[in-house]
Amino acid sequence: MTSIHDMTAGELLAAYEAKKLSPVEAVDAVVAHIEKWEPKLKALYAPDFEGARKAAKESEKRWQAGTPQGALDGVPITIKENIATRGVPVPVGTAATELVPAAADAPAAARVREAGVVILAKTTMPDYGMLSSGRSSFHPLTRNPWNLAWNPGGSSAGAGAAAAAGYGPLHLGTDIGGSVRLPACWNGIFTLKPSLGRVPVDPPFFGRAVGPMTRTVADSALLMAELAKPDWRDHMSLPPATIDWSAGALEPKGLKIGLYLDAGSGLPVESETKAAIEAAAKLFADAGAHIEPLAGFLSPEMLRLQDFFWRVRSWVDFSALSHARQASVLPFIADWCRGGADASGADVIRGVNNYMAIRAAAVKATQPFDYVLSPVSPVPTYPAEWETPTNDVKRPLEHISFTMPFNMSEQPAASINCGYTKEGKPIGLQIAGHRFDDLGVMRLSRWFESVRGPQRKWPEPS
Repeated sequence: MTSIHDMTAGELLAAYEAKKLSPVEAVDAVVAHIEKWEPKLKALYAPDFEGARKAAKESEKRWQAGTPQGALDGVPITIKENIATRGVPVPVGTAATELVPAAADAPAAARVREAGVVILAKTTMPDYGMLSSGRSSFHPLTRNPWNLAWNPGGSSAGAGAAAAAGYGPLHLGTDIGGSVRLPACWNGIFTLKPSLGRVPVDPPFFGRAVGPMTRTVADSALLMAELAKPDWRDHMSLPPATIDWSAGALEPKGLKIGLYLDAGSGLPVESETKAAIEAAAKLFADAGAHIEPLAGFLSPEMLRLQDFFWRVRSWVDFSALSHARQASVLPFIADWCRGGADASGADVIRGVNNYMAIRAAAVKATQPFDYVLSPVSPVPTYPAEWETPTNDVKRPLEHISFTMPFNMSEQPAASINCGYTKEGKPIGLQIAGHRFDDLGVMRLSRWFESVRGPQRKWPEPS
């Protein structure tokens, strides 16, 4: 039998309805499992297990009365710490932040709370969310459950690690350049980076998205049905739409699919990663898809200017801190921010124009295809103590050339596990679609999930 902590959200809900399991039993089992893992993994911030047990008891009463509060009543969830939950400070990963309890839930937290979830804890992230790593000046070092010597990725570091480790079925992350897809890739889970505005965000910003992080596509679909509901606070959000997130798999027969193996910049694709993506593409071809190569469209200069634009943006925030608070920022991030200190007005405009150039290039390159397959990361995960796969502040974005353009272009993109290296490191397949076709990406991911073959057993605490 499946252990309770390994049950999907769908399985838990069915068991609640059949009165074979209660939310109290589920939460107790997940918390017990977390307590075995967490001393080594360090994926959580502000755990509130007593509050979770209290919420589970209230959910249990509703299920016993046959009146569940919402579609996710009693299902355990973790929420990335930069998604505000009322009463909990939001340090955004850095010791430089003054800890003030959040006055209200952010949109994503509000929607899942309305659906009846049981919030177990927040999850860790690196300073300001600007690293693909579990390194932080505020949180302990977060590690990868597949091997504690490996990096979980980031910036949704704790969420990715928690999902792979079995900290319940549902997890929320955020993504501005790959921050749900990279940890999903390196932890072997599923995620969707939605079209910009599909899931309301507060505050919204260019490319910023909130996405589900789960072990299965179906569980992410359950979350998207709640997350995509409107919230006035996101002034960049899309109009409300009726979307059947539970729709079945999309068969690839007849689809024109681009195979994107050279981003045009950044790190070259490592051989085992390339082989896994090509093997995945063959499954699509064998099912009747027309696979054609897609040439790289992100030039080294585009990548350099994007790095510079983000440095300038972060320097504005960093320079506003007192010297004492600046000193508490992770040194790698502090050095990175200082790279934006001497920008001119013309430099800033070049950065904004580059954002639009990346957007245009991504849309133009992908327009001929129904969907695009690529690596999520050109390389597998790397040492836990490193900030990036290059571990070089002068080359901090070399690993996001496949992910970041789809933030700029506002296109949906998923990460789903498609294999493992000889060392056992998970490899993520990115499936990207046209803007607004979030459901299509989810349905095609559901198909791939059904044909990709057996997955390795999820890691367990030693």
